[in-house]
Amino acid sequence: QVHVQESGGGLVLTGGSLRLSCLASGRPLNIFAMGWFRQAPGKEREFVASIDYFGATTAYGDSVKGRFTISRDDANNMSLQMSDLEPEDTAVYYCAARRPSTAARHESEYDYWGQGTQVTVSS
Repeated sequence: QVHVQESGGGLVLTGGSLRLSCLASGRPLNIFAMGWFRQAPGKEREFVASIDYFGATTAYGDSVKGRFTISRDDANNMSLQMSDLEPEDTAVYYCAARRPSTAARHESEYDYWGQGTQVTVSS
């Protein structure tokens, strides 16, 4: 059973920064690409960012491009550095993992999901 766990959410003021982390564990750990999604109250889940197994290829949603940076520490650990946060970034952020090595934008392409971590940006 593979387990995915996010950490690092919290409350931040507009213009502030926050760093989310994601750890994948368990057996078999043949996880390759990973990604972040978010869901605000009353809205559908939205793609935020993704990164391939090697950490060489990344992709971002239009609303976060230039403000968020996804990175990979090793095969099991991934981070999302969020800067210049806006109230519109308030959401539950989910980490996801998928067996193919290539980054992906659609939630249907991911095999494992974390429980989510709340990010609240106050004005």
